[in-house]
Parts: sequence; structure tokens; C-alpha cells
Amino acid sequence: MRMEDSGSRIAKVAAIVSMVVLLFTPCLAQERARIGWAAMTASHVPLWVAQEKGMLVKHGLTAELIFFSAGTTALQALVAGDLDVVLTSAPNVVNPRFGGADTVMIMSVIPTFIDHIIAAPNITSPEQLKGKIGGVNRQGTVSEMGLRLALRRLGVDPERDTKIITAGGNPERLAAISKGIVHFTIMNEPFLKEAERLGFRDLVNIATLKIPLQWNGVVTREATVKARRPMLTRVVRALTEAIHYIKVEKEGTKAVIGKYARLTDPDGLERTYKKYASVLPETPYPDPAGIKTLLDDMAPRNPKAAAADPKSFVDQSFVQEMEASGFIKQLYRR
Repeated sequence: MRMEDSGSRIAKVAAIVSMVVLLFTPCLAQERARIGWAAMTASHVPLWVAQEKGMLVKHGLTAELIFFSAGTTALQALVAGDLDVVLTSAPNVVNPRFGGADTVMIMSVIPTFIDHIIAAPNITSPEQLKGKIGGVNRQGTVSEMGLRLALRRLGVDPERDTKIITAGGNPERLAAISKGIVHFTIMNEPFLKEAERLGFRDLVNIATLKIPLQWNGVVTREATVKARRPMLTRVVRALTEAIHYIKVEKEGTKAVIGKYARLTDPDGLERTYKKYASVLPETPYPDPAGIKTLLDDMAPRNPKAAAADPKSFVDQSFVQEMEASGFIKQLYRR
């Protein structure tokens, strides 16, 4: 009888536990998040990994990932209230805000320029870029600004020493340099490998110049920060965990890059992985210095940029709270 009583009590406890789980599971329902990302580049790999490896779900999100061909279009959707967050670059925070929007960056994903300057085979040093024609996707883009800033760091005045023209996307720029229309351009993985295969020189890795700029980050609206802060906290945590995964799980990350970037070449995947894994920040503060670079570049042409405070374009509180909680230390077991 005692054994039966004991078994009965255990069964009753198990039943109660099961009932409690069932009762409280609805309280843990996933929260909706509409996340936009723009341009098909591996700079979005933390978002891809967070989706594919379950970090978004783990942190309580039912995420709808929406692709846009351009960051400006994604920002229009954000400002209109059709998105909750966008992964995009510093200009897409600054320019809408100058227009009266309440855009703000709450997390950094890539905190510097990552393009390479590639050149014709006979150009062996940055000094030899003087008097040459450079090609960019289009004028006014963050990549074009990166090229100009990099040239200045290398002792080349982009306005006086070179001519920079619009040449189109990566395939078009490769065609332009192949035909001699331009003598140098900017490129990144996985397209950099193709440029080298065609005989062009990888002249400068702009990332090594360590020019601060928020190349990619999580952008939202101040109104969303006030209204849906818990949702944004979950997004930041999920993407931070995805960055950790990228740094420690190379093969899994390469599989995700291959799926989204439609890249099957093993060497191209390896090079793309190494490039992005090396620049992703473990503690992803949106640094005002990465906004100041842009404002300083805009200042001669825009009085609003000259007077703006870089700190007003970022909200560091989400990463501060995450770091204070020990979340990042736990990820990296420090």
C-alpha cells in the first residue's frame, strides 16, 4: 500500500506540473517583429543565422524578415510604420532624422568599412591611383564615401587626384574595369575572389584602415523604443547570440551564408565567412564615432550635419542592459 500511495503521489505531482506548464505556456507566446534588411550582402549574416538557427524564436519572437533592394526603401517602410526594425547603415539613420523622422540605431552589426579597393594589374600602390578613374555603384552611397575616406587616409585626394564615376553593381564594375573604363573600384567578398581570378589586384583592404562607420546596424524609431521596448530587447539579444554563433560555428555559418547568398564555391564561402566573422563585434554598442564619420563627411555640404550631435542618432541602453545582465559574458563564458 505504501508503494502504491507513493506512486499515486508522484503521478499527482506530475499531473500538476503538466497542468502548470500548459497554463503558463500561452504567457510565453511569441511576440511579432517585422524586420527589414536591404541589399543581398553577407553583412546581414547575423540576421540570417538568428532566423535559421532559431535565436529569434528562442528569444520570444515571431519574426517576419522582409527583403528590400535598397536601404532607403526599407527606411521609408520603417518610418511609415510597416516595419519595426531595419538592418541598415549610418546614412539611413542620419538622413531620415534630418528630414524630421525619429530614427535611431540601437545595435551595431558591422562598425567599419569592409570593402576592398581593387585595381588594374599594373597598379601596385595607392600612390599610383593618382590620375586614375575609380568606379562606384552610385554617387552618395556609403560605399562611395568609404572609397573617398580611404583614399584620403592613403594620401590620395579623391577630388583633386582622381575621378570617381558611377559604374553600377559588382558585375558592372568588373566589366568596367575589364574594359578600361575605370582603373580601380571597390569590391567585397564573395565578388573579390572573382576579381582576383580575372587578374585584378586586391590593393587595399579598407577594414585595415579602421575608419569608424556604422556600416550595418539595427535601426528603429524612438516611438517604437517607447511602445515596444521588450520586443526590441529580444531582437538585440537574438542578434548578439547569432554573432557569437558565427564566431564559434564556422561550418554552420557557412551553410547559412551559402543558402542566402546562393554561394556554393567552397573557397568563396571560406573567404566570405572569415571576412565577416572578423569584423562582427562581441559587444555590439552603436558607437557615436561611427556616426561622426558620416556627419563630418556631410558637414561641408549640409549645415545640419555640421551642427548635429552624433550621440543623438544612437541609443546604447539596449546593449548596456544586455552587458550589465551578464548575457554576453555567459555567451563567451568569460
